[in-house]
Amino acid sequence: MVISHEPTPASSSSSSIASKHSPPSSPDLTVPQCHLTSRPHAVVTDHSFKFATDIERASSSGSNTWDPYEFRNGILDDTTLSQLSRRKKGKRIARYQRRQNDLISSLLKPMEEHTEEAQSEEEAARLPVRIAVYGSLICNFALCILQMYAAVSSASLSLLATGIDSVFDIGSNVVLFWLHKKAQKLDSNKWPVGGSRLETIGNVVYVVASRSMGMVNLVVIVESIRTIITKKGDALAPFHLPSIIAVAAALVVKFVLFLYSYSIRKRSSQVQVLWEDHRNDLWINAFGILMSCGGSKLYHSLPMAYAELISFVQIAAGIIISWGRTIYGQFELLAGKSAPHDFLQLLIFKAATFSEDIVKIDTVRAYHSGPEYFVEIDVVMDANVPLWKAHDISQQLQDKIEVLPNVERAFVHVDHETSHTPVRLAVSPPIIPS
Repeated sequence: MVISHEPTPASSSSSSIASKHSPPSSPDLTVPQCHLTSRPHAVVTDHSFKFATDIERASSSGSNTWDPYEFRNGILDDTTLSQLSRRKKGKRIARYQRRQNDLISSLLKPMEEHTEEAQSEEEAARLPVRIAVYGSLICNFALCILQMYAAVSSASLSLLATGIDSVFDIGSNVVLFWLHKKAQKLDSNKWPVGGSRLETIGNVVYVVASRSMGMVNLVVIVESIRTIITKKGDALAPFHLPSIIAVAAALVVKFVLFLYSYSIRKRSSQVQVLWEDHRNDLWINAFGILMSCGGSKLYHSLPMAYAELISFVQIAAGIIISWGRTIYGQFELLAGKSAPHDFLQLLIFKAATFSEDIVKIDTVRAYHSGPEYFVEIDVVMDANVPLWKAHDISQQLQDKIEVLPNVERAFVHVDHETSHTPVRLAVSPPIIPS
């Protein structure tokens, strides 16, 4: 991401500096234009531009918020957006402008306000998340007993699949619960990076444990094939109403858990994984009921038994693919996937406008370390800035960034030039044996 400054030709460097040190008193004052692009690094290319002492000292109330680049002029009101939406092919433009409005509002919002909103959301979500986690754990214990009764009493292969799934749900739920609790109580001396990665590992273990039933399902598939080959259609399992009622009750409970987890899934990675599990269980239970009824009541024949087997395999394959995507996403977090583009833009803007002594933003990186981000920012100050002042400014910026939402650690590095190549990016020459 690159920030380029284009001063109005009619003004000198000194007038530009003065206009940026204080809120503009008239629209005729010159303010450099800022364009954000999608490259990964942030570089401010004009040494003459100085930034405000601290944008966070500005008022957070609407139009009074200090806006050095006049970003607020790019916000379109609802009337204009409505007019755009009525034009031919204007809906896409209107959606883009709404995203721009949200981005500008986020950039101009003080970092303290971002932090306060995140803390309020976390406080509000704490109880719902606990309800979702403990509710899922308790319900899975009860549903395991109910569904195993249905599987044993009906001797239906489809209901047996739902029973196996419920057994593995209990084990994986306990593992997920324990690992997330453990992540909150890790010894910082032994695990200095914190427990966020352990949370992600817990999510992966939960998915793997939940889908370990796939190995057991292979046994069920083999047994079902043997049953179909060796038995006639009228020898298959009869219709058993109590079993269907038991699994239907489990389906209703899972649907309630699914809806509740869906409403708060973005507030916790643990709830996100539980929501996906409840969603998959809905498919398992629904198809289990359908094929059990169809195989034993509607078409009590060999072709319907084949249909039940095929349905069972399709359900298992679909869920394996779904969980495979989930595991891939969790491994991306462990591998250090980059933060979203909008978040990088927020970091660049806040760093560039933090202090008048910051003359350039060399590099901004934000990447996952588990569900939260590690942030690295390289800023440039004049070589004559005292060491104590450079330290204090960078430390204050680091402290403010570390309390932003979803940020676990932040590192702010100070340099006096940008011409050097970082050691981690330098290409070492090949070693040729003598």
